[in-house]
Amino acid sequence: MLKGIAASQGIAVANVYKLEQPVLNIEKKEANKEEELAKLDSAFKKTVNDIEKIKEVASKSLAEEELAIFDAHLLMANDPELKSQIEDMINNDGVNAEYATEQVANMMVSIFESLEDDYMRERAADVKDVTFRLMCNICGKEIPNLATIDKPVIVVAKDLTPSDTASLNKEYAKGFVTEIGGRTSHSAIMARSLEIPAVVGVTGILEEVKEGDELVLDAVNGEVIVNPSQETIDVYNQKAEEFRKEKEALKALKDKPSISLDGREVSLAGNIGSPADVEGVKDNGGEGVGLFRTEFLYMKSEDDFPDEDTQFAAYRDALEGMEGKPVVIRTLDIGGDKKLNYYTFEEEMNPFLGVRAVRFCLMRKDIFRTQLRALLRASVYGKLCIMFPMIATLDEFRSAKEVYNEEKDKLISEGVKVSDDIEVGCMIEIPAAAVLADNLAKEADFFSIGTNDLIQYSMAADRMSQPVSYLYQPLNPSILRLIKMTIDGAHKHGKWCGMCGEMAGDEMAAPVLLGLGLDEFSMSATSILKARQIINSINYSDMQVLANKALELDNEEEVIALIKENL
Repeated sequence: MLKGIAASQGIAVANVYKLEQPVLNIEKKEANKEEELAKLDSAFKKTVNDIEKIKEVASKSLAEEELAIFDAHLLMANDPELKSQIEDMINNDGVNAEYATEQVANMMVSIFESLEDDYMRERAADVKDVTFRLMCNICGKEIPNLATIDKPVIVVAKDLTPSDTASLNKEYAKGFVTEIGGRTSHSAIMARSLEIPAVVGVTGILEEVKEGDELVLDAVNGEVIVNPSQETIDVYNQKAEEFRKEKEALKALKDKPSISLDGREVSLAGNIGSPADVEGVKDNGGEGVGLFRTEFLYMKSEDDFPDEDTQFAAYRDALEGMEGKPVVIRTLDIGGDKKLNYYTFEEEMNPFLGVRAVRFCLMRKDIFRTQLRALLRASVYGKLCIMFPMIATLDEFRSAKEVYNEEKDKLISEGVKVSDDIEVGCMIEIPAAAVLADNLAKEADFFSIGTNDLIQYSMAADRMSQPVSYLYQPLNPSILRLIKMTIDGAHKHGKWCGMCGEMAGDEMAAPVLLGLGLDEFSMSATSILKARQIINSINYSDMQVLANKALELDNEEEVIALIKENL
């Protein structure tokens, strides 16, 4: 049995499809410049065409948020700077196109991988994906197309690119296993959206299996069994059927309330990246949108910040789509690991602790005002909640709200209708804000806890850094205490408190969060029904006792053991 990380839950038994990319033996050769330039031009066109086709296939099954990766790949494949660097090498050195492409690609990857900024380091994988496709097209090598798989298989690979994952047909791709990767990798996120079982980070899997081997994939416990006995196959086929039935049974909860056995009712909402994702929230019984990540509007814009009317249309569509249910829209959260191709941020030693989110908006109030006007205009189309991200101090919140009030007054004076029922709150993702929650709650209408950043700021550990990934501990008592401070601070002043970070959809965390008094859980749409099943099967009073015990424990392992003992 091999162990890995359960990245997307499910159980599958099928034969191995070993994904092996073409081997490119690229050598430096003297070549005719005109011929090589023509070959390069043709390869660039085919690469763009390939990516557009993959995106078209992916659009049928992936949300807008996941599709954004293909927009980035298209930008790169259409980048005149990339093409000109390769052309310069062909012209100046008289070398073959594939060699020039490899040299430029290696240089770019090396630069990206050496950068401290996480977002820019991650772009190295995108450069590899696009330039490998480009080199294959130059050399006339065919990249395996996973969309052509026509029998049940489990895909085994060193890693899966976004292009690979998006090409999977879930009718035949029963799951996948990779040697590298984690729960937050592109392939893992896409697998969850596609609801394909996936286990990642399985060291040595490529050496252990060959094409056609039978495989048991237990993506609930993160286990892989190679060439199991018939008895084992029968056991896991039964488990797979039980998992399928449980998933099917969850659909009965779609229109049910999220309420504990002893009457504590909470709201289970969905996180979205665009208005198109609203349908997924509704299909999974979401009771609202707990986080609309507006940065995707900005990241998709090609050459400038999106204008007021473009933003207004997106916010209006999301509000109308949710048919009166609350929609929490986060104002622009850019900077740190999120960049824009048309705006250059000033160099900072640590951009995660620099000018990002509300700090950027307060420095660039022209951009902030445009967004606020669009939000205010859209407010009459549903139940709007506006949330300011990365608030650290009460003064920051007041400054942001002052700009909001100024734009609201301007619109009203212009005769534009604005809802009188807008809630304005803040995202709690900085420990200082959690500690000061009772003061912030006097002036904020609600809180939403962003656990992804709250955890990494509290632990002083980058969650994307493998060596310190052990410190990403959502259930550490220190994190639970900060969450309790935030919830208690909100409730002290009669305000509600939600959570929109990864932890909100964590099945292990749900009982503790209920016990701590969390009012709203916002998560990936596909996690909502399972969370409802958990909430509907436990007593709030029992979870209060459990949560209070958890707060007094020493470490996350003890908290997890406590939860398992009591459920």
